[in-house]
This record gives sequence, structure tokens and C-alpha cells, in this order.
Amino acid sequence: MIKQGVNPYLPSWEYVPDGEPHLFQDRVYVYGSHDRFNGHAFCLNDYVCWSAPADHLTDWRYEGVIYEKTNDPLNQDGQMCLYAPDVTLGPDGRYYLYYVLDKVSVVSVAVCDTPAGKYEFYGYVRYADGTLLGERGGDQPQFDPAVLLEEDQVYLYTGFCAKGDRTRKGAMATVIGPDMLTIKEEPVIIVPSEPFSEGTGFEGHEFFEAPSIRKRGDMYYVVYSSVVMHELCYATSHHPTKDFTYRGVIVSNNDLHIDTYKPADKPTYYGGNNHGGMVEVNEQWYIFYHRHTNGTSFSRQGCFEPISFLEDGTIPQVEITTSGPNCGPLIGQGEYPTYLACNLFTNIDEQYTGSFGAWMDGRFPKITQDGKDGDEEIGYIANMQDSAVAGFKYFHCEGIKRVKIKTRGYARGSFEVRTDWNGPSLGSIPIDFTNIWTTYTAEIAIPDGDHALYFQYKGMGNASLASFTLES
Repeated sequence: MIKQGVNPYLPSWEYVPDGEPHLFQDRVYVYGSHDRFNGHAFCLNDYVCWSAPADHLTDWRYEGVIYEKTNDPLNQDGQMCLYAPDVTLGPDGRYYLYYVLDKVSVVSVAVCDTPAGKYEFYGYVRYADGTLLGERGGDQPQFDPAVLLEEDQVYLYTGFCAKGDRTRKGAMATVIGPDMLTIKEEPVIIVPSEPFSEGTGFEGHEFFEAPSIRKRGDMYYVVYSSVVMHELCYATSHHPTKDFTYRGVIVSNNDLHIDTYKPADKPTYYGGNNHGGMVEVNEQWYIFYHRHTNGTSFSRQGCFEPISFLEDGTIPQVEITTSGPNCGPLIGQGEYPTYLACNLFTNIDEQYTGSFGAWMDGRFPKITQDGKDGDEEIGYIANMQDSAVAGFKYFHCEGIKRVKIKTRGYARGSFEVRTDWNGPSLGSIPIDFTNIWTTYTAEIAIPDGDHALYFQYKGMGNASLASFTLES
């Protein structure tokens, strides 16, 4: 039996953000950085890979560790982290992994005969005279490489540009020769940073980090994280290294700009930096992105949504959902874990997970887990205080008459069930103080049809919410 597709698409104890999906040999492989549950910084773990068959993007397989941080000659002591990578198939039939360590400004390359085998260090991107890219006078620091192979050359896209930093001008494109290391055409700016955006059309959505490159027909799409961080924007051109035009936002990891189910300026998840790429599988395109969990900037999980293209090549912004990988609503029967929440908020609007430093404070709920990093503990929502809402989209409901929830914690109150974030309550489920996971049930009728489900806590204390169950 094929599993349903959900977000996050990997197990709840896996933290692989910055996802770059690629279709190789009838499987989709996702390459990303690797966060640590409850980590103190970004990208603390070694690179791992997950893959799924092209005809079932619900059946993800763990490919194991594909590259260790100490494999790079510059990092034999392991003091540096592996930031977001990308992979391309080279003209020699081997697979090349491009990455940047967190305290240097050069692009490293590793190679492997298979998409997800053990990669071996290969070299550094360099000019013809041997000078490393990023170390020549006038070079901007390299960061977040993305790669696209065409014929016998590679287009490399890099950059990190904080708002207000006039020393960095934007996302760069560099052309590399067939040895996958030597520069043929020196870096040029293709998407401006904030200080250099006036009159470009990128105002308000200037380049921050995370370039990703794809080609659709004769059009090149550069996806990137803008200076507002939570959104993945895109620009297009008919040429890979010039004339890019801003086109819009594809996805926001707190759903800003979306007005289909709530006001456009209301965040319905706690966002932060964003990074991802597009992939076409069986004539359907998807956008991969990540969300923040554990009330911190440093425990991010991968998600993806199907996207569409209008006749002019533009991509309408998509909602963040629970059911995106399913390409349709989930079955409105049975038990669902609450780490699948795509919406999480209170009566205090907050856009960013990191607005209070690297961690959120005690006013806000969070998706978390028990145990330590690597423990296969199913996630749940903690710190549901009065007014907190957890939302899940979408379910195909028929004949639902009863709703169960599983909670624990020092809390006394009730969870109200809605199909709209601020709509009328369909019923409430009273809960009480309990130190162990306890199931509570109420007779609540859910209208037939495709619906979102929202659970709002009202009462004293703070509750953890592990799952909900829909029954006929």
C-alpha cells in the first residue's frame, strides 16, 4: 500500500533543510544541509541523502551519510559546518557535489559514481591561474552554491548579501569548464542585493541567499531567498548569466502574501530563512522549501508543494500545506500526528522564529520531539497556551462524527475544532491535567468535503498535543 504524502515529507526526527531536488535515474534525490535537533547552530551534522521513486514521491528512502565534514582538507578537525550544497551530473557521467564550509569563502567540490554513494573530495573551484574563487582581490565571498550543467560546462550560482551591506552586490553566476573546477567565465551579478536594487524591479525582494537554478523550456529560473528571508522568490531569463527579471514569490514559510484563507499580511507559521529548489517529475513541478521547528532557527525540516505555471511562465504563489506532497487532500479518517501542522500561531502575530535571538520565548507553541538528535521519536506540538492554534490542510471528509485528541501537560481547558482559522467552532474537546499522553473524545461533526482543520486551545496552563483522530 502506497503511503500518503505529507509535510514534512521525511520522518519527524529528520532535519534536512535547504533541499535541492534532482531527478536521476527515475528517482528524486534531495540534497540539503543537515541540522541537529535542539542544535545550537545551523548545519551541525554531515550530509545525508534521501530519495524516492519518481512515480511515488511518498516513499522516501534513507541513503545514509554521503559526505562527512572532515572529508574536506580545510576541515580535517571538523570545526566548520557543511552549508547548503547542490549536485549535478557531470559530462563524464559522475555526480559532483558543490558546497561551501561555514568559515571560508571558497567553493569545494566532491565527486561520486552514483547519486547517493559516498562522495570523495575532488578540489576547489579556481581561476585558470590556480587562484581559488573567492580568494582573488575583488572577489565576493562564495556561499550556497547551485549548479546547472549544459553541454560541457557548468553554470555556478553563489552569494550571500545581508541587507544594507554595500560590499556585496548580489547573486553571482560563474561559468566552469568540463573539468568541473576551472573557471571559463568570471563571476557576474544576476540578481541585485538591497543597496543596489533601485530601478531594477527587485525592490523589496532583493537577493539575500540560497540561489537555485533550473531550466524549463528555453527559460532559466533562479529561485532565491530574499532579504525578508521567509519567502522564496524567482527571476527568469532566456540567458543563464544575464538579463534576469524579477517575477514574484513562489512560497513563504509563514504564508505571508497569501490571501486565499486569511489576510495577506497575517503569518500563520513562525518563519525564518528559506532555501529550496524546483524539480519536474512526471510533468508536474514542485517547489521544495523548509520550515523551522523546536522554537529555534537551527532545527529546520524539508517540505514541498506542487506548483503551476501560467502561460507567460509565471508561478502563482502556493500555500504551505500538510498535504502538498500528496497532490490532493488527505483521507479524512484515522489518526494523524500533530507535527504535520502547517499553521501554528497565537493571538500574538509573529513572523520570525528568530525574532528574539535564535530561539522563541515561552509565549509561543512549537513543534518538537522527545529525546535527543537521532532518536526516532515522533514529533508533537508543545506549549499550546490560551489562544494557540494548530492548523492542518487539507482533508477529504465524509461522515465524520467524532474527533479525538491525545494531549499531556499541566492544562485545564478545551480544544475547539474549526475548518477555518477564525471560523465558527464546530465543537470543543475538554482536557485536564495529565502527566502522560491521554486521549479525549467529543462528538463533533465535520462537514463533508475538502477542509482544513484547526485546533485552538482555550484555558489555563500549557498543553502538548500529540495527535488527532477523525472517526465516522
